[in-house]
Amino acid sequence: MTKLAHYDIVGSFLRPEELKEARKNFNQEKISQEELTKIEDQEIKRLIQKEEELGLTAVTDGEFRRSWWHLDFLWGLNGVAKYDYKESYKFHGAKTRTDNAELSGKIAYNPDHPFFDAFKFVNANVKNAIAKQTIPSPTLLFRDNRSDNWPNFYDNKKAYLDDLATAYNKTIKHFYDLGCRYIQIDDTTWAFLISKLNETQNDPKEHEKYVQLAEESVYVINKSIENLPADLTLATHICRGNFKSTFLFSGGYEPIAKYLGQLNYDRFFLEYDSDRAGDLKPIKQIWNNRDNVTIVLGLITSKNGELEDPVAIAKRITEADQLVPLDNLALSTQCGFASTEEGNILSEADQWKKIKFVVKIANNIWKSF
Repeated sequence: MTKLAHYDIVGSFLRPEELKEARKNFNQEKISQEELTKIEDQEIKRLIQKEEELGLTAVTDGEFRRSWWHLDFLWGLNGVAKYDYKESYKFHGAKTRTDNAELSGKIAYNPDHPFFDAFKFVNANVKNAIAKQTIPSPTLLFRDNRSDNWPNFYDNKKAYLDDLATAYNKTIKHFYDLGCRYIQIDDTTWAFLISKLNETQNDPKEHEKYVQLAEESVYVINKSIENLPADLTLATHICRGNFKSTFLFSGGYEPIAKYLGQLNYDRFFLEYDSDRAGDLKPIKQIWNNRDNVTIVLGLITSKNGELEDPVAIAKRITEADQLVPLDNLALSTQCGFASTEEGNILSEADQWKKIKFVVKIANNIWKSF
């Protein structure tokens, strides 16, 4: 496992105006793919330079080549197709585009997945940090009706889930072969399960459906990340939804803590920027006395530009230290700044103030540790 700092980033950043304009022109067929890629390359180089200037030890491409945090990757797998769901995701206070993914055949690893070239570009342009690759969780494919048609391609669900896990495992291994030593798997399924497990407490039949989804999620994730090299850091970000500074899900981590404690990740990014996240007690069960596991506390919101009270943040970290050793804790923003190309409602200047704030607080807290 790669040694990382006690501060970190989730990975997505606000798209610069030049990139937004270029993508708009590309979608209107005013510029070519080659011209769009040239502008993406230019802006990603600038982003990496900025990240390194701020002292980040792990950097990303800001997800600048993506439209969605999850769908672009899923569409790149063999056996997955793009389609129009015709309904917005149910964010509180915002409507999204209606793109989605569905099974179009047996799912399999794609050796020509476009994310491989994207990673190679980042890795070639990093100087003083490691390149971090973010991908969505495999659980996104067997939730929300995306693969209700699996019986068209498989005799049983386990065969489908095994193929999905194998496709992910091979994909991650190829990222490693390309030089990647830090993979982050972003996951909204667990926040979805928080809501559903709470909502169905008095309906045993419905509740059991979501218990099964949780158990299947543990199975597929752990199978996806098994037998990987020891120097590859595997992280997950448990996300409650992030679109134009709005959210999808609420609730504390209690209903899912026992499942997260079974996942074989090295780092858990947990959102703790609002009362919607509940208290810190579940982090003890999630950490599960694993010396190799770090709990990354997302105490700094990425949904607005206002800086938090540093004393209050330090107090929360002290509270967390009563549950998990300080050396097994880290600090980050609660989410990225642009889970979709639209981005959150704050300025680029505010975004960088937030990153500086995270680094400064972490350095103050862990400097003498």
